[in-house]
Amino acid sequence: MALSEHDLSGDLHPIDLVEHIAEHHDWEFDRIGDDQIAMAIEGQWRTYSITLAWSSHDETLRMVCTFEMEPPEERLPVLYEMLNLVNDQCWSGAFTWWGEQKLMVWRYGLVMAGAPGASPEQIDTLLGAAVTSAERYYPAFQLAIWGDSSPRDAMQVAIAEAYGRA
Repeated sequence: MALSEHDLSGDLHPIDLVEHIAEHHDWEFDRIGDDQIAMAIEGQWRTYSITLAWSSHDETLRMVCTFEMEPPEERLPVLYEMLNLVNDQCWSGAFTWWGEQKLMVWRYGLVMAGAPGASPEQIDTLLGAAVTSAERYYPAFQLAIWGDSSPRDAMQVAIAEAYGRA
């Protein structure tokens, strides 16, 4: 059943809505507080940790999608070059590197100032965009950091169309 077929109308708190969507997809989640939820979404390459937090101060639903990476210290300049190339391709979010935590992070803020609330489709699209972006660029990060590929060559993996199935 599509999300739009569920009765999620009304004045649901954005995190309540996210919880309903997580239940709909059978994703593992943990309601951290009234304004925050964490979940795990299985991808092709890895399991992604996603946290959403509602800020009533600026009426923004903030999302971070993380996955672990441990690049060698000498490869950090390559990682930073990759981040610039990747973020040039991303229009609905951005990647950043949290070195202390050894996490690659895709983040986005859905500003809902003055709006009656987010729709289930908006939040589902937001979550889908995070996982799609992580899945799309994960192999390119791997090639550039641990392979012999230059960042520009590694990006070809992310932007090339895949045909067929191996």
